[in-house]
Amino acid sequence: MSVKSLNHIGIAVRSIDEQKTFYEGALGLAFEGFEDVPSQKVRVAFYRAGDVRIELLEPTSTDSPISKFLEKRGEGLHHLAFAVEDIQARIDELKSSGFRMIDEVPRSGAHEMHIAFVHPKSSFGVLTELCEPASAGQSHDG
Repeated sequence: MSVKSLNHIGIAVRSIDEQKTFYEGALGLAFEGFEDVPSQKVRVAFYRAGDVRIELLEPTSTDSPISKFLEKRGEGLHHLAFAVEDIQARIDELKSSGFRMIDEVPRSGAHEMHIAFVHPKSSFGVLTELCEPASAGQSHDG
């Protein structure tokens, strides 16, 4: 199985409001809206750059994974997300090939997607997200 496309680029930020001038003004990207993802304790702002979405990830709690990322690494690139078909089959294929997964079962993410992360130790230091529209398959929430 192969990747269909680059779906989005996740960028960890301390404040979405402080970043707006750059993404909307300097880059002229189209703002698509906000979404809260309570399970990840994050607020997401979406921007469109051609066929790829830019997601600004702002923690909503000090124990958010994004908050921990910011403490350790500061603001910047958090992850690359790739669209796949049959996300569970893709997870199983990666695991059987020796890749370490953060998520062995897809979970709900922003934009009504099922998501799963490949551990960065298996992807040369880059946190890699697989995503598939929730409408593409059955519910994977566990």
